[in-house]
Amino acid sequence: MGARAVVDCALYENGRRLPGEVAPSEVLRRIDEAPGRFVWIGLYQPTAEQFAEIAAAFDLHPLATEDAVRAHQRPKLERYGDTLFLVLKTITYVDHDKVTATSEIVDTGEIMVFAGPGFAIVVRHGSAQSLTGVRRDLEAAPELLALGPAAVLHAVADHVVDQYLEVADAFERDVEELESAVFSPERTDDAGRIYQLKRELLEFKRAVVPLGVPLQRLCEGTLPQVPAGIVAYLRDVADHHAQAKERIAAFDELVGGILAASIGRLSLQQNTDMRRISAWAALAAVPTMAAGVYGMNFDHMPELRWTYGYPAVVLVVATVCVFIFRAFRRNDWL
Repeated sequence: MGARAVVDCALYENGRRLPGEVAPSEVLRRIDEAPGRFVWIGLYQPTAEQFAEIAAAFDLHPLATEDAVRAHQRPKLERYGDTLFLVLKTITYVDHDKVTATSEIVDTGEIMVFAGPGFAIVVRHGSAQSLTGVRRDLEAAPELLALGPAAVLHAVADHVVDQYLEVADAFERDVEELESAVFSPERTDDAGRIYQLKRELLEFKRAVVPLGVPLQRLCEGTLPQVPAGIVAYLRDVADHHAQAKERIAAFDELVGGILAASIGRLSLQQNTDMRRISAWAALAAVPTMAAGVYGMNFDHMPELRWTYGYPAVVLVVATVCVFIFRAFRRNDWL
C-alpha cells in the first residue's frame, strides 16, 4: 500500500489512539472490529502507484485521487458521495536579511484531506510542514478527536490558517522595512524591491483568498460529514481566515502606495537633478558668452585697447554670475 509514502498510520477509538503499529494493509479489518473507530493516514508526496491501493481500499473518487497525486490545485472543497475532499494551500515564510529584487519571500505547498466514514487521509506536497504537531495536539484532546474524521479536517485547516497569520506578521515587517527605505532621506532606488514584494504578495494572496468559499461551506452545517460539534470550531477557523484576507488586502493597497511613492520620488529626484544641471549651465553661459564676444578678433570693439578692459569684463561677468547664483539658490535650484 505504498508504505514508503506513509508518514503515520493510526487507529482511533472514542478519541484515543489504539496502541501498537498499524500497517496500512490492515486498517480496513481493524476498523470493522469495533464501532466508533477511524483511521488517520498521513502521506507525503505519494506517487500514483503508492496511492492507488489506498484509493481503492477507501473507494476514493478518481478525480480526487488524481488531484491528490499531481497537486498544483486551487483551494477547494469537493463532495464525492460520503467523502469530503478539501484542498488547502500552505504558505511558508522564507527567512532573509532584506528584500531584494530577486528575494523569495514565501513558499507554497499543498495539503489534501479526505474525510469519509471511518477514515481521514491527509496528503502533503511541497513545502507543507509536517503535521506531527497537529496529530499530537489533537490526540491530547480526545473529546474533540472522538467526533471522528471531521476533527482531523478541522485540525489541519486550523493549522494552515494559523500559518497564514504567522506569515502575515513576518510579511508586515518586510512592508515596513521597504516603507522606511522609500521615505528615508537617503537616495535609493527601491522600485525593483517593491515590485518583487508585490509579486510575492500576489502568490500569498492566491493561496489564501480562494479558501474562503470552502470554509464557508463547511461552516453552514449542511454537510453530514461535519458534526455540529465541529462546525463551531470551523467558524473560528473561518474568522481567522477572514483576518488573514483583510491583512493581505491592506498589504496589497499599502505596497501599491509605496510603489507609487517610490516612482514619484524618483521622478522628483530626476527633476531636481535636471534643475541643478540647468542652473550650472546658465552660470557657465555668462563667461562663455563674454569670451565668445571678445574672442571674435574684431579691430573695433568697446574697451578693446583700454588698460582696465580685461578686469572690467571679469568683474562684470563675476557680478552677473553671483547674481544668477543667488537667484537660483533662493529658488532652490542649487
